[in-house]
Amino acid sequence: MSEEQNIKQKGDWKNVIGYRWIPKNIPFFLFLAVLAVLYIANGHMADKTIRRISDTEREIKQLEFEYKTAKSEVMAGSREEQIVKAATPLGLKLDTVPPVRIKVEN
Repeated sequence: MSEEQNIKQKGDWKNVIGYRWIPKNIPFFLFLAVLAVLYIANGHMADKTIRRISDTEREIKQLEFEYKTAKSEVMAGSREEQIVKAATPLGLKLDTVPPVRIKVEN
């Protein structure tokens, strides 16, 4: 390279990094800053959503266990022998006489 090209090249380099380059590119820097803020906010929102989903899944499992427990208690309590045990202190007894069928003739 000749000395003239070398000087010209150094001058271009100063213009690129120099004082004039910074004010020219402020909108681009602001754009990059906004993108960075949006990227960080998106990450926080995703983490928050994942935590809420996890909490909801945990709550659903707990409610499912409570439902199964209540259902089994109701099923066990509705058996005939359990009903008889519950009705005996009230003075109620099982009827040993079968029901009578009534026929209606036209």
